[in-house]
Amino acid sequence: MSIWVIFIGFMILSWVISMVLKSKFAKYSKIPLDNGMSGREVAERMLQDYGITGVKIGSVEGRLTDHYNPADKTINLSQEVYNGRSISSAAVAAHETGHAVQHAKAYAWLGFRSSLVPAVSFASKWVQWILLAGILLVRTFPALLLAGIVLFALTTIFSFITLPVEIDASRRALAWLSNAGITSSQNHDKAQDALKWAAYTYVIAALGSLATLLYYIMIFTGSRR
Repeated sequence: MSIWVIFIGFMILSWVISMVLKSKFAKYSKIPLDNGMSGREVAERMLQDYGITGVKIGSVEGRLTDHYNPADKTINLSQEVYNGRSISSAAVAAHETGHAVQHAKAYAWLGFRSSLVPAVSFASKWVQWILLAGILLVRTFPALLLAGIVLFALTTIFSFITLPVEIDASRRALAWLSNAGITSSQNHDKAQDALKWAAYTYVIAALGSLATLLYYIMIFTGSRR
């Protein structure tokens, strides 16, 4: 019963953070930058200031779909961020460019995370089916559930490795935004607030994944008694 209370708690907390995040970005998207730069221009300027070449900046569909792909060195910004000229657009664009800076500087956690992507992609594709079959056959074929737990543990580890990567990218972004004069003393705290709430989503995702992993381990150990 207690594990379900934890799950429900994480679901509610995740929903609350998601709603607050959307509210923050909606609010800060209405506050224009003093210099009128778009998200694309912010990313280009940050790459230039760091002397990074060979990174492409593109636009993708959706909202809050922004990401950096180290495999092909592309900064993918949602259309709202790509074309936007607001505090939130600048914060997100700088954050994603922060990942490009990490890549260029061989940031260890990003490299470790990237090395796990193929294995995590495989695990994510099959883990739920293996776990379901493992739970149904836990008494007759417990090794199947154990295999599912191992795969799920890999995705959980990936979630926790993502945390320092995201936090460091925000740190780099905020420092550059201030030093480059993109944000001012009047609006820098708003960029910081937006990225702070974005980071919370990764924290909750990691903790929720850990709670789920412990639940599956409890099922497995319970079947061994």
